[in-house]
Amino acid sequence: MSLTTTLTLSNETEIPAIGLGVYKVEAGDEVYQAVRSAIEIGYRHIDTASLYGNEEGVGKAIKDSGIPREKIFVTTKVWNDEQGFEETKTAINRSLDRLGMDYVDLYLIHWPVPGKFTDTWKALEAIYQEGKAKAIGVSNFLPHHLKELFKEAKTKPMVNQIELHPQLQQEETRTFCQEHGILVEAWAPLGKASYFDHPVLQELAKKHEKTPAQIIVRWQYQSGIITIPKSIHKHRQEENVNIFDFELSDEDMAKMAGMNEEKRIGKHPDEFDYGM
Repeated sequence: MSLTTTLTLSNETEIPAIGLGVYKVEAGDEVYQAVRSAIEIGYRHIDTASLYGNEEGVGKAIKDSGIPREKIFVTTKVWNDEQGFEETKTAINRSLDRLGMDYVDLYLIHWPVPGKFTDTWKALEAIYQEGKAKAIGVSNFLPHHLKELFKEAKTKPMVNQIELHPQLQQEETRTFCQEHGILVEAWAPLGKASYFDHPVLQELAKKHEKTPAQIIVRWQYQSGIITIPKSIHKHRQEENVNIFDFELSDEDMAKMAGMNEEKRIGKHPDEFDYGM
């Protein structure tokens, strides 16, 4: 088990179980150095988005790393004001230009914009057929969004990236996705480090001689959740993924499950300001 350990999407595409998220990492040198150091450590999965404004630095860092493009899994996302069929077809080309790539490994709808996300999905299906994305999926979709999408979709999403951490475990959405062959990916997987002092995390960190962050990443890994912890610091990038030399017991996993409070850091998808 290592950073190259993968999970298999419904179309047989392999996705590294752990990656680097670059939300709010500044464009230019900061994101370039963060991605370069992550790749040097062994990360082979980088998650960016049109919204982040740093696709260019991500692409340059991957190119300069010397690692063959096909060895690195790259995700980007179409933002809310780019949604709609034709708009999304244009948006992927902008992202590919900024990344300096012919394709991305995973292209996601960033949020379920009411009245638009089904047309956006049809564009993703076309992008997938054209080979501009090796896999397609959604982000921040709840079961009712997915049910609406299924009515018109020819291809089901392969991934649903949602806010997911010990205090927001989203069991209903995870169960629905599992029933439909959709892998779940966690954003804000460490809960923005806002409750590392929680007694359960402290207890398990002491027991396994690990950090709270490592306990969380291990819990997600054992739960079959793709996770993309963010850090711009090399030592923290190393620490976050040093999780392959221990295992959480069933009792440990039960304690982690008991941390759930359905407590969000970000917006609920049904309460997001879509500018409608």
